[in-house]
Amino acid sequence: MWSTVHARDVVAAWDVASPERPSRVAGVTMAGFGVHSITAPLRMVPHPGLTLVLEFGAGQPIVDDVAGPRPWGSLVAGLGFGFGGAVLVRGENVECVQVRLSPAIARAVLGVSPADLDGAVVSLDDLWGREAARIRERLGEVSSWEERFALTDALLARRNEAASAIDAEVSWAWHRILAGRGLVRIDALATELGWSRKRLWSRFRSQLGMQPKLAAKLVRFDHAVHRLVAGEGAARVAADGGYADQSHLHRDVVAFTGVTPGTVVDEPFLAVDDTAWPTRAAR
Repeated sequence: MWSTVHARDVVAAWDVASPERPSRVAGVTMAGFGVHSITAPLRMVPHPGLTLVLEFGAGQPIVDDVAGPRPWGSLVAGLGFGFGGAVLVRGENVECVQVRLSPAIARAVLGVSPADLDGAVVSLDDLWGREAARIRERLGEVSSWEERFALTDALLARRNEAASAIDAEVSWAWHRILAGRGLVRIDALATELGWSRKRLWSRFRSQLGMQPKLAAKLVRFDHAVHRLVAGEGAARVAADGGYADQSHLHRDVVAFTGVTPGTVVDEPFLAVDDTAWPTRAAR
């Protein structure tokens, strides 16, 4: 699928491509982006997955975070990247395959633990060395998005098969949090595993890079904010999403994005999700 998405007046147009079939690697979703010109910086909105950007266009994305604005080529952004609304992105003539990775498979695919990334952004060259340049060249040589998706999927599958996975218990806890849309009690997960609460927190944090309570909060936020973008009322979203009240939802949205629920619904990164990630598969 190939669509052009207009995101208010902030972006002239995003050309967005989605694969015709799901990835062979569970926990992977992909989309292709062609961004002609970002006329004003775009806010990165945290979501419950890591982001791998494989760029091959004439331009490079410019990421503006606590370290200041810097041009990036291919990159990896950690779990919850953009927390607090402090990360902005701009650029011209950027083409890339963007991959969302479940933290449960991120260590195998990336070769680095999500905990080592700690929610930050790093250059793919620093992680993969010459392999990052080779995949960039190959993506630029093919002419269709389906070929690019196939190349990317083969790369991810090969890396995933060659590396060790995280503990099965930690993976189970993550997927329970996802399935419950963040509305799970961490103590209850520990009890089901036969672990102490301290052990679950320690293993989860060391392998996925985030405490389980914050991970559940991020997953809950992700579902709530997409319902807001879809036009649902804040009161209903708060009630259905496990928030104590509408003020509680308001505080969470501000904490994650730096803006209010009334403002976040116009964020271009959220507006494009239904096109780029139409199934919103489990991450």
